[in-house]
Amino acid sequence: MLRLYRILIVEDDDKIAGILQGYLQKYGYEAIRTTEFGDIKQAFLKHHPQLVLLDINLPQYDGFYWCRQIRTVSNAPIVFLSARVGEMDQVMAIENGGDDYITKPFHLDVVIAKVKGVLRRAYGEYAVPGAAAPERLELAGLILDATRNTMEWGGGKVELSRNEFVLMDCLARHADRIVTRETLLEALWDDIDFVDDNTLTVNVARVRKKLEELGIVKAIETIRGQGYKLDTAWGDRL
Repeated sequence: MLRLYRILIVEDDDKIAGILQGYLQKYGYEAIRTTEFGDIKQAFLKHHPQLVLLDINLPQYDGFYWCRQIRTVSNAPIVFLSARVGEMDQVMAIENGGDDYITKPFHLDVVIAKVKGVLRRAYGEYAVPGAAAPERLELAGLILDATRNTMEWGGGKVELSRNEFVLMDCLARHADRIVTRETLLEALWDDIDFVDDNTLTVNVARVRKKLEELGIVKAIETIRGQGYKLDTAWGDRL
């Protein structure tokens, strides 16, 4: 039985919002449009969607702001829609908690493909935990809990975003070995051509910061021209 996913469309262009809604419904999704642009967070809490299509240019506050607000209550995937094509806008989208970025004008088949990919990673066959993946992974005293998206070490605990957890999980499963940038990009996003290298760098920096909050410093090593390696030497301090 197919699961019916609810998608919240936050787009102030009525024509674009209507086209998106109709196309998503055609593919079996429950697509809901909101015009409550003064409080997108409340609209999210009202409809409880599994995914949000979020325009950046909105009345009052932009999409980056509302993405941060949604992230205070949910890790549901957020895909930005924007006419902005600059690399920094894409980096800002990821830094503010977004999962993907679609530039306007867009082809509707591309939207559907990205929606399917994000939902598959978040809830389906590529979700964390996966069908064969353990819900808790322990590595040199560090515990990754996929049921809560948390990381624990030395009595401390930090919460991770979905992307942060996927990235850390991928590095942990290849501990003390080089993980290529391509491998990490494919774990995080379907369309690696869309993602600028800066986007991965930003996510790695965020995971490093979370590790430092636990007292684990310089654990993720940058291997120039190749990728990254998780050095488990912190376990020697236990």
